[in-house]
Amino acid sequence: MASIIKHVFSNYNEFLETSKDPEIDSWLFMGSPTPVLLIVIAYLSFVLKIGPKMMEKRSAYELKSIIILYNAFQVIFNIWLTKQVFNIHLLGVLTTDTCNNKLPVNSKLNTSISAAGWWYFFAKITELLDTVFFVLRKKFNQVSFLHVYHHTITAFFSWCYLKFLPGEQGVVIGFLNSFVHIVMYSYYMIAALGPEYRKYLWWKKYMTWLQLIQFGIMLTYLMFTLTTDCRMPKALTYFFLTHVIIFLYLFSNFYRKAYTKPKKLQ
Repeated sequence: MASIIKHVFSNYNEFLETSKDPEIDSWLFMGSPTPVLLIVIAYLSFVLKIGPKMMEKRSAYELKSIIILYNAFQVIFNIWLTKQVFNIHLLGVLTTDTCNNKLPVNSKLNTSISAAGWWYFFAKITELLDTVFFVLRKKFNQVSFLHVYHHTITAFFSWCYLKFLPGEQGVVIGFLNSFVHIVMYSYYMIAALGPEYRKYLWWKKYMTWLQLIQFGIMLTYLMFTLTTDCRMPKALTYFFLTHVIIFLYLFSNFYRKAYTKPKKLQ
């Protein structure tokens, strides 16, 4: 067992050295996997164990003003992230025939994509607060497997992408996800304003449609990269494909339970 662990760490260190980017390594949380792993572990510990135990004999926190401000921030932040994608010329990135995972070191495009990638990763870290607020408000029914799995995976693998494979193939996924989050956090912000605003939230189920369409496009794009001369490792592409398929299944299952089953029971 000890030899297996030693072998894994040896291979990781070798891979880390060959894919090292001094500029990216100097950015917050990017020097090693330790910070992001600690954040994810702390997140899972709090939302699954510590938080529910802490709130067991406490009244739910209101947090209305904080949640409205938080959702407003996420809307503005994701609008800004979407704008960054247009700043790096999305159409030109999509029509490239090389699908580089490493552009020239001094490339202006490379710097722009990597910087946008870090802010996207940072957005995924801030979004972990979604679940923290659920716990503090004792909305434990919303701390579902889908919710926790989605937040955990996107936070960790946005770090992995930026650390090991910054390049134009991540622009599509970042753009789609940021756009969907503009809609999603707009909904949450309106919902947080109070019951009198619920009449404006008739489009709730269409958010799930939008998320499913997002994953469908991601799936198509990742399959496309497998058929082109893309330097992105095939194993990693298959790994991303697997998780996109899992998300498709989980969100489809959520939609079926939330919007299809109740109609059949009436």
